[in-house]
Amino acid sequence: MAVETTPFAVIAIIILMALVTLATRLGGVFAMSFVRIRPGVERFINAMASSVLIAVVVPMAVSGDAGARAALGATTAVMLLVGRPMPAITAGLVTAASVRYLVGA
Repeated sequence: MAVETTPFAVIAIIILMALVTLATRLGGVFAMSFVRIRPGVERFINAMASSVLIAVVVPMAVSGDAGARAALGATTAVMLLVGRPMPAITAGLVTAASVRYLVGA
């Protein structure tokens, strides 16, 4: 299936993707409104968040370029020092961009 990439088609695709994203987010909130949050459910949710993070970070650490590895190190260091995610994310982005600019990757 091919979609013509006219300006109207691009805008329609963006709106459709936004609606699907909104539906999945609201659907999750709706489904969880029927679940009683007990300690076991809370542990499961916390474990899922950690496992998703690990699933994203490990492939980057194993097969990423020098910029990705440097960003991972910078993000980890800033997170351990400051304890806040936004400065850590910013440090990772700046580090990745800097290394890739300097190395030419």
